[in-house]
Amino acid sequence: MIVDGKCLCGQIQFEADIDPQSATICHCTDCQINSGTAFGYVVGAVNNSFNLLKGELSFYIKTADSGAKRELAFCGKCGTRIYAKPENGKSGFFGLRVGTIRQRRSLHPKRQAWKKSCLDWVEFIKTDQIFETQPK
Repeated sequence: MIVDGKCLCGQIQFEADIDPQSATICHCTDCQINSGTAFGYVVGAVNNSFNLLKGELSFYIKTADSGAKRELAFCGKCGTRIYAKPENGKSGFFGLRVGTIRQRRSLHPKRQAWKKSCLDWVEFIKTDQIFETQPK
């Protein structure tokens, strides 16, 4: 599915080919902190198909408890997080923030990760798959 989107201020604009079946709610504490709310919500870009159409991204490298490093991409002006992916071109999940996608209403969550960190008041969300930690 081809989607397009932007950051809050409009300085960043993009398009990508995504897999709607990969739409994932992440309850890890990093996503809670980074989103400023109860969870992060991402969908996978297929074959690194993310295409920056406008603007210049800022980056932060986050080291997970596992030691894995993820490149987090933001708008340098308004701070909207656009995606997270493995650093230095390593293979792995390219998670595009659903809230930045114009077609977000058609993207329903299919799975939840890090359910063990889920806040009690978020228990009502139903998905096909639930993982207590990182999905395999």
